[in-house]
Amino acid sequence: MSGRTDWLKDAQWGVFFHYLAQPASSRERSPLTAEQWNEQVDAFNVPGFVDQIAATGANYVGITIGQNSGHFCAPNATYDAIVGIRPSKCSRRDLIAELAAPLRERGLRLLAYLPSNAPCNDPQAVERLQWRWGFEGAPPGEHSPRRTGERLAAFQRKWEAVVREWGERWGDLVAGWWLDGIYFADEMYRFADPPNFQSFADALRAGHPQRIVAFNPGWVEHSPGRKMLSLTAHEDYTAGEVDSMFPVCKGRWVESPDGGKAQWHVLAYAGQYWGRGEPRFPDEFLVGYTRHVNEHEGVVTWDVPVSKTGEIPAAFIRQLHRLAEGDSRRGAR
Repeated sequence: MSGRTDWLKDAQWGVFFHYLAQPASSRERSPLTAEQWNEQVDAFNVPGFVDQIAATGANYVGITIGQNSGHFCAPNATYDAIVGIRPSKCSRRDLIAELAAPLRERGLRLLAYLPSNAPCNDPQAVERLQWRWGFEGAPPGEHSPRRTGERLAAFQRKWEAVVREWGERWGDLVAGWWLDGIYFADEMYRFADPPNFQSFADALRAGHPQRIVAFNPGWVEHSPGRKMLSLTAHEDYTAGEVDSMFPVCKGRWVESPDGGKAQWHVLAYAGQYWGRGEPRFPDEFLVGYTRHVNEHEGVVTWDVPVSKTGEIPAAFIRQLHRLAEGDSRRGAR
């Protein structure tokens, strides 16, 4: 084993945030403009956010760079050159780098979230990146048996170039990636020649060979036998996305079809859904389930809401404090 995930196993649990482009008000349904997005990202209070996280006792942080809107909270010249959107929908401020540095000063590592596909709500980006959805007659997020079977090699090479720029700029400031939407592993990535899982992982580790990578095939509930899955030997930890079924952890490693082993890891939302709502579980569940997983050398990441300016709701701050109090290592810190 490479040892890349030893720090993650030792960390035991952390927090995750869906920080995305949001309408300027609850009444506004139109997408944000580039300037409105920049205003939102510029308003993010990095010192305040880091202080909140450090005070909770969380051991690492994950955050979205962007998702389906095409807005990303870090600049990327490669992306801009490919999609040709002006003004850029990538923020001027590199929020990822600005978060990672002070978090590291507090002993916390940063994981970055990115979809593995083009932003599906941005038609120009979809066209220029040469992306097509791999299920006929089904929108993103819904499963259908009618798979198109396209490799999309041109798209993959472009997306690898995009992530490579971010990785080379961030270096060891960003400790890992969580890649969403690897629904078409056999059609797109499971090949001996590039583009494939290896070339994608290599691009994701650009600038920091020890950067850990997870490829998300979808909710554990949808997996064969409802088991934790590792897709490839080229990933380091399981994506472990769950909704309502919380899997039992029986040990540190999950084997992949090609003989690899990935760190057992689960990602779940503590609110009503990803990035929103009130706490859906009593404190005792979060503490008990996290302890169960940790006792078997697994890792748990809890998604909690965050405001546009970086404030974590008080109810979740309190719940994370309770989670830290239940951390078996707390007395040794």
